Amino acid sequence: MLTPISSAEPVMPRAQEAALRRTAVEFEAAFLAEMMSHTGFGAARTEQGGGAGEDAFASLLAKEHARAFAQQGGIGLAEQIFQSLAQAEGIGQ
Repeated sequence: MLTPISSAEPVMPRAQEAALRRTAVEFEAAFLAEMMSHTGFGAARTEQGGGAGEDAFASLLAKEHARAFAQQGGIGLAEQIFQSLAQAEGIGQ
């Protein structure tokens, strides 16, 4: 017997799913960048560095590393955030 359409769980539109996933990955990237900054990632390593400008670019480098890491799956935080956002929106998968 077929299940009536009205009782089926709503399906997330692709555009909405993409937006939620993008938001989740961006959040994970921001989290990872913050964690990396507290570990000293991107800090000047020598006294012969580039000065104050180097510090500014080092933080950008850390953010890009974190973004790339998150886009490749990261630590799994983005998927958990996505699931929570989808559930909060009342949308099944």
